[in-house]
Amino acid sequence: MTTTAKLLAVTIDCAEPKKMAEFWHQVTGLDVQYSEDEYAAVGDGTTNIYFGRVPDRKPVEWPSADKQFHLDFRVPDVERAVEQYIALGATKPAFQPGVTEEKVGWIVLQDPEGHVFCVCPEQS
Repeated sequence: MTTTAKLLAVTIDCAEPKKMAEFWHQVTGLDVQYSEDEYAAVGDGTTNIYFGRVPDRKPVEWPSADKQFHLDFRVPDVERAVEQYIALGATKPAFQPGVTEEKVGWIVLQDPEGHVFCVCPEQS
C-alpha cells in the first residue's frame, strides 16, 4: 500500500517573500507565520502558503501554456473582492475565460508578482 501524504503547504517562488506574505494575508485572512527577506509564510495550521525568494523569477504571460499552477478562492461577492484585491496590488488581465455576456462566473487576477489566481463565487 502506498503511504498517504497530507498536503502541508503550497510554496510559491517570488522576488519579495515578505511583500507576498502581506498581500496574501490581506486576501485570505491567513496569519503571517514567518516573514524574512528569503522566506515567508501565511497559514492557519491547516492551510499554508509559503513564499521562497527567487530574485530573477519572471512571471509568465496570461494566458500562456507556460503557466504551471494557479490558486482558486471562493468569495461571497466576486466583483467586490476583485475591487479590494486590485486595491491591494493585484492586477486584472484582459483575458477572462469565466466572464460571458450573460454572467460573471469567476475572475482571473494576478498577484503583485504576476502569479495567477481565480476569484470564484460561492457554490449555489
